[in-house]
Amino acid sequence: MLTLAWAWLLLLLPLPLIFRKQQQQVEIDGHLHLPGIGENGAEQIQQRVHSRKAYWLVWVLLVIAVARPLWMGDAIELPSKGRDLMLAVDLSGSMQIEDMVLNGQTVDRFTMIQDVVSDFIERRKGDKLGLILFADHAYLQAPLTQDRRSVAQFLQEAQIGLVGKQTAIGEAIALGVKRFDMVDKSNRILVLLTDGSNNSGSISPEQAAAIAAKRGVKIYAIGVGADVMERRSIFGTERVNPSMDLDEAQLISLAKTTGGLYFRARSSQDLQLIYQEIDKLEPISRDQLSYRPQAELFYLPLAVALLLTIFMALSQLPLFNRPVQWLTARRGDR
Repeated sequence: MLTLAWAWLLLLLPLPLIFRKQQQQVEIDGHLHLPGIGENGAEQIQQRVHSRKAYWLVWVLLVIAVARPLWMGDAIELPSKGRDLMLAVDLSGSMQIEDMVLNGQTVDRFTMIQDVVSDFIERRKGDKLGLILFADHAYLQAPLTQDRRSVAQFLQEAQIGLVGKQTAIGEAIALGVKRFDMVDKSNRILVLLTDGSNNSGSISPEQAAAIAAKRGVKIYAIGVGADVMERRSIFGTERVNPSMDLDEAQLISLAKTTGGLYFRARSSQDLQLIYQEIDKLEPISRDQLSYRPQAELFYLPLAVALLLTIFMALSQLPLFNRPVQWLTARRGDR
C-alpha cells in the first residue's frame, strides 16, 4: 500500500500560487505590463504557459518527495514466545591471547567469541537480545531488542581495548540488572563471557550478584580460555597455562548465587554446547506484536524533478531551443 509519512506537508502545494498573486498585484500597482505583441508574441506566450506548467510539475514532485512516500508491506506477526538474554562480553587486554582454534586455525579469544556468538545470535528467533561490553567499565552497546542483525553487527564492530584493558565484571552484572528492571515479563538471563577476574569497576561482583538474585536475574557465566598453550622462548618451546588469571571459583559462586550455571569454554565446540543448554530454557509468553515492512520511495519523485529541471535548463540554451535556426545560421556562415 502506498502512503505518505508526512501527508500534512501537501498543504505547501498552493504556496507558489500565493506568491504569484502577490507578484501580479505588485505589477498592477507599479506599471501596466503587456505581453510581447508581434511576430513572436504568440510563440512567447505559449512558451511561458509550457514553462509555467513545468515549474508547477517540479514543485508538486518536490513537495511529494518531502512528504515521504512509503510503500507499506503486509503486516508480519512477531513470535509471541521467546527469551530475554543480555550478553556481557569481556573486552579486556587478555582477550588477545591466541589460544583458541577456529576452523583449524589458531585465533585469539575474542575472535572465537565473535564467530560463535554471532552464530548464536542468528539462531535466536523470537528472543530479545542485548549487548554489554566491559573492560575498565561496562557500557551498554545494545538494549534488549529483537533486531538480531544490529546486535550481531555491534559485536563484530567491537575491538579489544575499546573500553580499556582491565575487567569490571561487577559493573557488567549491575548494568545488566538495571536493563532488566525496565522489562516486566522476562526470563532475565545474563550470559557473562570473561577470561579473567574482577580488577576494576565501582562495584564488586559479589555485591552485583546479590542484587541480581533479588531482582530475579540469573547469571550464566562462561569462563573462556584454554588450559595449555605452547609458547616459544629462547630456551625452546614450553607449555604454559594461559588461563591462570581466570577466577573460576568466583564465576561459579556468581552463578550459584543467582540460580544460574557456570560453563568452561576451552574451545569453540565447548561454546556451542553451552548455547545448546541455553536453548533448553523455557521461553516466556509475550503480547502478540506485529510490524509492517516499509520502503522509502522519496527518491523517485525527487529524481524526476531533478531530470525535469535539467531538461528545462537545457531548453533555454539556443542549441536546444532552436536547433533548425542554429544549423541554418552555421551553413550561412560557410
